[in-house]
Amino acid sequence: MKFLYDLLPVILFFISYKIYDIFIATAVAIIVTLMQVLYDYYTNKKIDKMLLFNGATITILGGLTIIFQDKTFIMWKPSVLYWLFAGILFISNYFFKKNLIKLAMGQKIDLKNMYWSNLNNATGLFFIMLGFLNLYVAYNFAEDTWVNFKLFGITGILFIYIIFLTLYISKVSQK
Repeated sequence: MKFLYDLLPVILFFISYKIYDIFIATAVAIIVTLMQVLYDYYTNKKIDKMLLFNGATITILGGLTIIFQDKTFIMWKPSVLYWLFAGILFISNYFFKKNLIKLAMGQKIDLKNMYWSNLNNATGLFFIMLGFLNLYVAYNFAEDTWVNFKLFGITGILFIYIIFLTLYISKVSQK
């Protein structure tokens, strides 16, 4: 259920785009994301960091899209977000000695530090590549193709990555 909740702004962006245009869809995504931030704060008295990053990114880049009527800003949004995630993973691991993947999953899975490091690095690199892939689609295909890719392509790629992570974890957790 959380996965659908996290995808809600993207789904509503997609629907709004198909009915109206990219600018209305961007406004819808901003509003829904900000509503999620408020709901998160109201129900938990804190805001999930990922949601906060996403909220800030969609508000800034989406706002620029609407103000300047230039879809480039919203097309960059996923890449900027993925690169922020990658940067956070690498910086927290190498400068602060905190493996965020281990912090998120370590209570449920017991792995050696070497394998946690591999997962952290692989996930950081995955997000960097996903950011470049988003820009490749944005600049080399029609706007409609990019919107479809944003919902279906990126979601599918994330599912595939999770499957590979699960297979890797099941392989190394036996050692």
